[in-house]
Amino acid sequence: MPFQILPKKEILVLPALPEALRRLTELAQNLIWSWDHDIRAVFRRLDPVLWKSSGHNPVLMLGHISQNTLEKSAKDPRYLAVYRKACELHDAYMNRPVRKDKLVAYFSMEYGLLECMPIYSGGLGILSGDHLKAASDAEVPLVGVGLLYQRGYLHQRLNPDGWQTERNPVNDFYTLPVVPTTDLHGRELVVSVKMPSGPVFIKVWHMNVGRVRLYLLDTNIAENEDESNRDITDQLYGGDKQTRIRQEIVLSIGGVRAMKAVGLKPTAFHMNEGHSAFLAVERIRWLMEEHGLTFEEALEAARRSNVFTSHTPVPAGIDLFDPGLMYEYFHDYCEETGIRFEQLLSLGKRLGAGPQEHFSMAICALQTSAYRNAVSQLHRTVSQHMWHDLWPELPTWEVPIGSVTNGVHLPTWLNGDLATIYDNYLQPDWRERHADPKTWDLVKEIPASELWEGHRHRKRLLVQFARERLAAQLVARKASASELKRVQEMLDPDAFTIGFARRFATYKRATLLFRDVNRLKKILLNPKMPVQVVFAGKAHPQDHAGKVLIREIFQLTRDPELARRIVFVENYSIEVGREVIQGVDLWLNTPRRGEEACGTSGMKAGLNGILNLSILDGWFDETYEISGGWAIGEREAYAEDQDEIHAGAIYSLLESEIVPMYYDRKEEGFPEEWMRRVKLCLMNLSPRFNCGRMVKEYDSQMYELAHQAGLEVAQDNFEAARRKVRWTEEVRRVWNDVRFVEMGTGGDSRVLSGQPITMRAVVELAGLRPADVKVEAVVGRVGPEGHLEDTQVMTLSPAAEAGTAWVFTGQYLPAQTGRLGYAMRLSPNHCEDPLSRPCYSLLRWG
Repeated sequence: MPFQILPKKEILVLPALPEALRRLTELAQNLIWSWDHDIRAVFRRLDPVLWKSSGHNPVLMLGHISQNTLEKSAKDPRYLAVYRKACELHDAYMNRPVRKDKLVAYFSMEYGLLECMPIYSGGLGILSGDHLKAASDAEVPLVGVGLLYQRGYLHQRLNPDGWQTERNPVNDFYTLPVVPTTDLHGRELVVSVKMPSGPVFIKVWHMNVGRVRLYLLDTNIAENEDESNRDITDQLYGGDKQTRIRQEIVLSIGGVRAMKAVGLKPTAFHMNEGHSAFLAVERIRWLMEEHGLTFEEALEAARRSNVFTSHTPVPAGIDLFDPGLMYEYFHDYCEETGIRFEQLLSLGKRLGAGPQEHFSMAICALQTSAYRNAVSQLHRTVSQHMWHDLWPELPTWEVPIGSVTNGVHLPTWLNGDLATIYDNYLQPDWRERHADPKTWDLVKEIPASELWEGHRHRKRLLVQFARERLAAQLVARKASASELKRVQEMLDPDAFTIGFARRFATYKRATLLFRDVNRLKKILLNPKMPVQVVFAGKAHPQDHAGKVLIREIFQLTRDPELARRIVFVENYSIEVGREVIQGVDLWLNTPRRGEEACGTSGMKAGLNGILNLSILDGWFDETYEISGGWAIGEREAYAEDQDEIHAGAIYSLLESEIVPMYYDRKEEGFPEEWMRRVKLCLMNLSPRFNCGRMVKEYDSQMYELAHQAGLEVAQDNFEAARRKVRWTEEVRRVWNDVRFVEMGTGGDSRVLSGQPITMRAVVELAGLRPADVKVEAVVGRVGPEGHLEDTQVMTLSPAAEAGTAWVFTGQYLPAQTGRLGYAMRLSPNHCEDPLSRPCYSLLRWG
């Protein structure tokens, strides 16, 4: 290794700003500029060339800009007007009131906020970043917690054969909009967690995302003498199981400790995916140590204010750790805290699991959270089937997982041309009310010709952007001068353009479009109605199959007939994604149905008036009929033979409907039916699939409830949790003697429609009070195979005492004729979440 000089002392050099521009650093350090065009203009106008070459990073830009440019701008009244407007907008945004009594701590493994800060890999990170922005817009009191990776997620380059190669750019934190967090004495904040290798010290940084602060944890600091400890936050999703568990301990346990060190007291905790499930363990430890609770009491108290969101539709996506690895990392933790190791393991295992079953981070999150959700309605159904074995006695539809469909941050992803049109035709406050469906009614009044011309401008920008990137790719591959010259002939700004840009996982079926290349060529090379396709996307470094898909597409771009019609833009990023989703005409989405939890790229396209051609999966399954787009296939589970069927459907739709509709211009100069669909798309997708709607649903359906539950359980030194555990133990002691004595309807087996049916159950309570149990009748139509279908659950009320038993009754009003069936069940009552492990394990059917 070559000789290297280590500094004895560091000096941080800051830009010397003229007094008239002294707030530029403040503006640069708050990410409002990333979604507010008027604030971003203050940097773009300062030096357009440097703004672009800095990767749209204002902190780096201010570190490199000449003093002469700053002094000149400080005397330019035109620039000062832009600067003053930016300051006014910043202050007006930041001075909105935010609740002080409530705080949600949002934990995520990755955040996609800026193209210049690659601490994200794909959709999960982009969603997390958009969540923070939308929470800031909606004035939801929230802080984010994540990891500050020293090396950014992979920078992709294709070799001359089209094989993906990777390098990981090194992040220089001092040239990014992130700063060290300090304590009251101005010292940089450091917390620690214990690992088998010894204590790991974690430096806390933060960045401002509007009114939301994101805390980022960094182990690459001098205090960690062991290199393996410094490397914990080296790279996102890098390394082996050891690396993964160490990263998740730092995120979860280190994150909770960072909140305490900063002086924050979150009233609700949101685990965005299972990576941060250890935060529940740390909260249990803290409650045991600080408030003298038992493990069961601390679990009861902590789970009431925990929220868990699953983004995973397949078991292969779940983090699993074997018991030996868990023992290595948590044996000392448990001994110091007074938690039995078996108790900790039980949080991540199914009831009755054997000793060798792996600890599941998703199961841990599910069992330590009172509020659980999937990220689309279809994903909810998929998740209920996937986790049904945690609640085997329940019907699948009753597995306690709800849904909040994802959204995207509209101000971030909406193109400037469309925003200008909206300024002219929508209400003046449309930016503040973009989650309100009524805001978008006025889209009907926008002249189709203006929307068409605005989109044509975005397409020209996309073609220019793609050609520049393609030229850079060829230079990097040392291509010939003739190849470089041909770049200027690639893509036609007037041709119908299909976009496909996303992570190259195999289930997304990126090459489905090429299943019949000869048929596709006829579509693309039609001289009267030409079609072209823009691809972009990365495969995980260890995903060989994903890399093969990229190479297959790249090889097709070398076909002389297709070279001008198919392009692959390397190094997919926020910037590439934004250019593509704003400039194409049609967005193609081809996952296997049920394997895309939600998908947000199609939403981003839709917000820009780009029509979707998609499998009925994730979010599109909820909105196809009103989206203006087209569906591939039906609402049925994926089977292998569907690849052929779906490819054929794509070709048929393009040939017979989509492409002819696009080119049907007539005398208006624009495709009338196409633009009618575009308006339908804008009106229906803009309010439904933006993060403003999503965050409000999280706040009303989960955050507020978790916040209130957390406050209530903490009263009187957590007496409610202590009382609940005592009550559960009392119920358990006698539950074997609690039983149905009699069940029936108390009447004829034939009734007339509209005539009430009295449901009646006699229950032996074994000394319990009627209020201690819940008696329910599950009523539904009897299907052809004898199972209950279209069921409803009704709770029976205690009506009369019958010795040591009680009679419970309720009335059911049948709404339709035919065979009606019912079953009855018993469970403990007084459960804030009756389907939690302590209550559910006692559920009994009659």
